[in-house]
Amino acid sequence: MTTRSTRTSTSSDPDGAADRERRLFDLLRSFESVVVAFSGGVDSAYLAWAATRTLGRSALCVTAESPSYPDHHRQLARQVASACGLLHETVATGELEQDEYRRNPTNRCYFCKRELYTVLSALAAARGYRVIVDGSNADDRGDYRPGRGAAREHGVRSPLDEVGLSKAEIRELSRRAGLPTWDEPASACLSSRIPYLSEVTDAKLRMIEGAEASLRAIGFRVCRVRHHDAAVAHVEIGQEDLARALEPDWRAQIVDAVLAAGYASVTIDPRGYRTGSLNEGLMLRSV
Repeated sequence: MTTRSTRTSTSSDPDGAADRERRLFDLLRSFESVVVAFSGGVDSAYLAWAATRTLGRSALCVTAESPSYPDHHRQLARQVASACGLLHETVATGELEQDEYRRNPTNRCYFCKRELYTVLSALAAARGYRVIVDGSNADDRGDYRPGRGAAREHGVRSPLDEVGLSKAEIRELSRRAGLPTWDEPASACLSSRIPYLSEVTDAKLRMIEGAEASLRAIGFRVCRVRHHDAAVAHVEIGQEDLARALEPDWRAQIVDAVLAAGYASVTIDPRGYRTGSLNEGLMLRSV
C-alpha cells in the first residue's frame, strides 16, 4: 500500500505538442471508427474534435446523462458539438441505481466507469464502431484513478495518454483549434464532493450542483462544495480568487449562496481548492 501519488506534469513544448498531435491523428486514423466518451471537459472535447477531424462521421461522440455530472458540463458538450460539427448523442447511465456506487467506497469511480463503458460497449457493438476512446492524458498516470481498471476491462483506449500529451499541451492545442473549452476549469463528477463511505444520493448531488452554480454566478469560476453529513458544506475556492473570497463582504455572499442551496452551515477552506482534497490522508493502492 502506498500513499496517493502527486500528479506528475509533462512539460509543454509547442514543437513537441504539434508532433504528438500528428501522432494522435495517425493513431485515431488507425482505429477506423471510434466511440468517444465525451464529457464536455477539456480533454474529452479536444479528443472529440481530433477524432472528428480525422475520422469524420466514423467518430461518434457520446455524452452520459448521469445524475453525478453537472448540467453545466452537458451544456458545454452540446456547445462544442454544435460548434465543431461533431456527431453527438447522449445516453443514460444508471450508476446511482447500484448499491456498490451509492455506498461510496474509495474505488467508487470504478463502478461509475464500469457502468459508462458497459453502456458504450453495447452501443459500439450494435452500431459497428471498432474502438472506444476516453480523454485520459499523460498527466493522469500518477493520480489515483480506479476508473482506469474499468477502462482496461472494456478495452477502452486512451489516445491522448498513448501519444504522451499533457494537460497543458491539450489546453494549448485546444486554443489553437479554437475550442471554447481550452481554458475551462478542471472538473470532476459531483460525487467526488462527498466523503468516501458517506452515501451518494440524488438529493446530495442536486444540493452540490445548485450551490456550485450559485458560486459561479457570483463570479467564482473555480470552486468546490464538499458535502459533509448534516448538510455541512466546506467550500474551496480557486487560488486566484481565494483572497477575495475571504474578504468579509464576499465571504458573506458565498455563505448566503450556499445556504440558499439547502445547506445548514458553511465553512470556507482558507487553503483554497486542491484537486482531490477528499483523498488526503487516505492510503490508496495505485491503479
